[in-house]
Amino acid sequence: MSRGTRAVIDLDALRHNLRVARQAAPHSRVLAVVKADGYGHGLRAVAGALAGLADGLGVATFDEGMALRDSGVAGTVLLMEGVMNTAQLQQAAGAGLDLVVHQPWQVSMLLAARLSRPVRVWLKVNTGMHRLGMEPAGAALFWQQLRASANVTDLVLMSHMACADEPDHAMNRQQQEGFAALVQQLAPAGASLANSATTLNLPGGHYQWVRPGLMLYGASPFANTPATELDLRPVMQLEARVISRMVVPAGGALGYGATWQAPRDTPVAVVAIGYGDGYPRHLSPAAQVLIKGVRCPVVGRVSMDMITVDVSAQPDAGPHTSVTLWGPGLPVEAVAAWANTVNYELLCQITGRVEREYRGGAE
Repeated sequence: MSRGTRAVIDLDALRHNLRVARQAAPHSRVLAVVKADGYGHGLRAVAGALAGLADGLGVATFDEGMALRDSGVAGTVLLMEGVMNTAQLQQAAGAGLDLVVHQPWQVSMLLAARLSRPVRVWLKVNTGMHRLGMEPAGAALFWQQLRASANVTDLVLMSHMACADEPDHAMNRQQQEGFAALVQQLAPAGASLANSATTLNLPGGHYQWVRPGLMLYGASPFANTPATELDLRPVMQLEARVISRMVVPAGGALGYGATWQAPRDTPVAVVAIGYGDGYPRHLSPAAQVLIKGVRCPVVGRVSMDMITVDVSAQPDAGPHTSVTLWGPGLPVEAVAAWANTVNYELLCQITGRVEREYRGGAE
């Protein structure tokens, strides 16, 4: 370990959170979403930890799906953006990957292709998010075309919720009703609507498949409900070490832009993490870190490689002292609020120079 900057990944917590998803949707299969390098936790490690526990895995891109196959992952792997060209389609079919089809040109490509074996297709419809998906009025025609194609084995109907993280949002009812009408019209053997928030809070949206993502990593999809209240355990603990300690004299300025001035003689620790590691640069004055169980304020600007922390409340902090940026005792949601962003972004933006250390192994 060179700098001591690492993300400790608790695979037992990951598996626990998958069980929470199963308990929330006991009559549904679970497609565990592991896109974006397993939400920053490591695609292969996360997929390996969930092997035999999840009913399938969801990724965004063709490359992510092929990486799972290349690492020996068998079973259902869904490409949630689908494929971009015929070459990808042929390789995906050969690898036994499931495909989301969300645009008419993807239907045309699939119907015209010569494949080594047929694929399972998840036809995505737009129920109000207006991002990906067929318009409901034309969904029946595409459904019939795909069902009649020798290139297609099974069909699943799917959509995506836009506002499920806001339980009282009117869009939730609108989307659920629109999707239910399509399910009644097309009578699919499989249907899928639920992301993490829907899985936890909207049982009417569960259907045959739920697609939890964020919740698997121990983070809450709800702004006003902490993960602990949902029985979710944080999977990532982001840690760094103190590399310097000094006393900034009263009135002394600290860091780039001299944005912070010491109100008194103040002990300050320099911690080896910065925005070059994925720690957010823009933080409110309320931002804190955790040192030996004590919260200490971040002071001054976040640099590329370092942050500075007022350690008045933790006088023992010195070189080599471990610092928690988020994890047990300091939820990633709190850091996201201080950075005016979402927990998803923080988890996904941890860079490659942060070492990953995995704990929990195989069950």
